[in-house]
Amino acid sequence: MPRTLARFAHVVLAAATLAAAPAYAVDSLKVMIGANPGGGYDQTGRTIGAAMIAAGTAKTASYDNKGGAGGTIGLTQFVNTDKGNPNALIVTGAVMVGAIETNHPPVTLKNATPIARLYADTMVLTVPASSPLKSIKDLTAQLKANPGSVSWGGGSKGSIDHILAGLIAKDIGVDPKKINYVPFAGGGEASASIMGGHVTVGIAGVSEFLPFIKSGKMRALAVTSKDRTADIPTLKEQGVNVEIYNWRGVYGAPGITPEQRKAMIDAVVKGTENNVWKDALKKNDWTPFLLTGDEFGKFVEAESVRLGGTLRELGVAK
Repeated sequence: MPRTLARFAHVVLAAATLAAAPAYAVDSLKVMIGANPGGGYDQTGRTIGAAMIAAGTAKTASYDNKGGAGGTIGLTQFVNTDKGNPNALIVTGAVMVGAIETNHPPVTLKNATPIARLYADTMVLTVPASSPLKSIKDLTAQLKANPGSVSWGGGSKGSIDHILAGLIAKDIGVDPKKINYVPFAGGGEASASIMGGHVTVGIAGVSEFLPFIKSGKMRALAVTSKDRTADIPTLKEQGVNVEIYNWRGVYGAPGITPEQRKAMIDAVVKGTENNVWKDALKKNDWTPFLLTGDEFGKFVEAESVRLGGTLRELGVAK
């Protein structure tokens, strides 16, 4: 081959190689997880990162677990260190919204950028396998007789877990202010405490506790959904008129441009269309609950009002 033709062929091949290289919406995704490893926030952050990589919208992903105060410690760090970073996300949800309403931190979700609500999660109440409590009837009987003797293990103070405990107490005629609630910074810590018998009853998303339920290390008393999940009886069918769900989503950094925000929304949405995400929905009994951008922001504002009112009614928030 003549030298000129060979050089031309080399240039064409190089150009074709460049054209074939994927154009990632997010080169190095950075995910802040405002909880310790092992819980629902952790599952959500790592799964959406893996799904975005599988969908080709992110090249790589890194994760930072910063538990405490319902995720608001991680939120504060995220807002202060990632301002203007178009590649950053933070996992949020009802737990964080409740913690903000309870603790009134200087940094809130209003300081970040709404990207997408992802899914809703049915909650479950469990006890250690060795517990004498066999049903919700047993639990409520003990709660009525001695509210302080029932310790509830769950997420941070003011979380959706805390709200659930208060709503159950209220429904059976027990003063919600008398509940003995033990907060944990992550699902892993809560699980260990429940299985170790350090709390009477545990509250979390079904996805967090289902492996322990299936292995026989925990016994499920009830789920909070309208219908049974994983064949676990509902609260309502056992005489407690409470139905409540958790939800989780992601926010972007403050100070990003509208174009950068749209690119991140599109990247996340494509991630949710990938089988990695769809398989996680099925495995964890997550219900798709997608809402993006400003509409998601409006939803969170409404949740702040709703959860804040409930927390004040229960005597948890002021």
